[in-house]
Amino acid sequence: MATRPGTPRVTRRRARTRADLLDAAFAVFAAKGFGRVSIEEVCEAAGYSRGAFYSNFASLDELFFALYRQRADLIAEQVSGALAQDGPGLGLPAAVDRVTEVLLLDPDWLLVKTDFLVHAARRPAVAAALLEHRARLRGAIADRLERTRGHTPLPAVLGDSAAAAHAVVAAYDGVTTQALLDKDVEGARAWLKQLLTALLTDGSGTPPGKG
Repeated sequence: MATRPGTPRVTRRRARTRADLLDAAFAVFAAKGFGRVSIEEVCEAAGYSRGAFYSNFASLDELFFALYRQRADLIAEQVSGALAQDGPGLGLPAAVDRVTEVLLLDPDWLLVKTDFLVHAARRPAVAAALLEHRARLRGAIADRLERTRGHTPLPAVLGDSAAAAHAVVAAYDGVTTQALLDKDVEGARAWLKQLLTALLTDGSGTPPGKG
């Protein structure tokens, strides 16, 4: 079926509106906290009406998941690009180095994500959706770990790649909590590198002093 002449322009305008709403919501969430922001505040920050909001999102929860996917896609691109530099033969120690060098540790994003985690914990349906996103993240990590096992075996205590992926995400969650408190992003990056190296390779080393 032929596309009507005006369709591409409308599509671009809608995409721009959606992007503006996401950018505005991110800034407002980071400044005030996810649970303290209304749809009206997001619309005001973006310069759009409630009608524009509802033509793109059914709720603030849905908008947040769009933000989550946006950041998750960025992280996936950064990690994939870093790991692809040496091809499929990249071993675990080198993979850890590459990943922690590029991993997104934006303080505003960590604030927004943490706020939403608390929000989701009190709402089973929202929690189920967030758990699904986290499961996909762990699946991607497990796939990469499985492909590196031929070069660097995982410590036996971790079991299989899926269990190791759980441990990686738990380590990331812990490090980002510290980064939220002390605002030391580069310290968090160095700490995460040492922690993942020790966790995944039985490596030794003294972690940076963190309280």
